[in-house]
Amino acid sequence: VQLVESGGGLVQAGGSLRLSCAASGSIFSIRRMGWYRQAPGKQRELAADITNGGSTNYADSVKGRFTISRDNAKNTVYLQMNSLRPEDTAVYYCNTVPMVLFDWGQGTQVTVSS
Repeated sequence: VQLVESGGGLVQAGGSLRLSCAASGSIFSIRRMGWYRQAPGKQRELAADITNGGSTNYADSVKGRFTISRDNAKNTVYLQMNSLRPEDTAVYYCNTVPMVLFDWGQGTQVTVSS
């Protein structure tokens, strides 16, 4: 399965973006998918994840501002990001959780200006 992330861009603080992660194969059987992010000079971290039943988990830093969702029929995972902050600036990737089963995609850059 190949993962292709899109939807990033440059936005002012307080703005919104919606990221998409399209998988080349079925994700229906993948129990948990997540959005990871890697800021410059920092380790990649898990920002949000969702089960195939729709249960979600969020890092404290994004809770209340980000919403993860998935469409198994379209093999796509989404991340709606609201009230963006400069500290959300990072490259965003999707993959399986908790173990990374697929090769990393190219990611999508999110830059939040103050």
